[in-house]
Amino acid sequence: MSTVKEYSVEEKLSSVVALQKIESKIDEIQILKGELPMEVSDLEDEIQGLHARQTRIEEEINGIQEFIAQKKNLIKEAEALVKKYEKQSENVKNSREFEAINKEMEMQQLEMKLAEKHIKDANEEIADKVVVLEKAKKNLAVKEGVLGTKKGELEKIIASTEKEEKHFAELSAEASKKVDERLLTSFNRIRKNYRNGLAVVPVERDSCGGCFNAIPPQRQSEIRQRKKIIVCENCGRVLVDRDLFDSVEVK
Repeated sequence: MSTVKEYSVEEKLSSVVALQKIESKIDEIQILKGELPMEVSDLEDEIQGLHARQTRIEEEINGIQEFIAQKKNLIKEAEALVKKYEKQSENVKNSREFEAINKEMEMQQLEMKLAEKHIKDANEEIADKVVVLEKAKKNLAVKEGVLGTKKGELEKIIASTEKEEKHFAELSAEASKKVDERLLTSFNRIRKNYRNGLAVVPVERDSCGGCFNAIPPQRQSEIRQRKKIIVCENCGRVLVDRDLFDSVEVK
């Protein structure tokens, strides 16, 4: 029957220090990328929105152009009716028929004037939208240019760090297996709480290497003995002595 190996506190601390150093190496690579991944993602979202806006404006222009075409057809129909009524007026039998035909002609002439006004207003609206569309296209071209530059920069960094990042990711996976489960849960939680990602720190000049809160001499003595896992009372980070921290190497 196989037995599960029990690790000493010192071994547990060494494992979590190793994991911290590996994760810090990965953090350094992410810092090298800087804000580029986020900037690229934001630009892609913004460009998608600009494309949608451009499409919407183009559809609005097409809709107005269809409206103008309808009004032009209405004018043609009205002109044809006016000519028809003019011929009919030549053969009227009485004043009542003449007045009725004149009234129809006036109605068609009013329809033509109204349609012409609608066409004029619509053309002005198209002119305004064309200006907005051109601005949108220029803005889109600028943003796509910036995105291309940012993507190029990010791809260069990824290409130069890909092998190293993969190496440390594999080391991290292996190191995580050697860390006590409860300690690993605490480690991951603490890392998320701090921008520098430090969950395990050495005692520096009688203080916590993370938050610089003073560590009492008795507490420092307990840390050096490595008989129990001790955390900073101020920031919650795991504390280790400098000798142990320095003795763990990551390649």
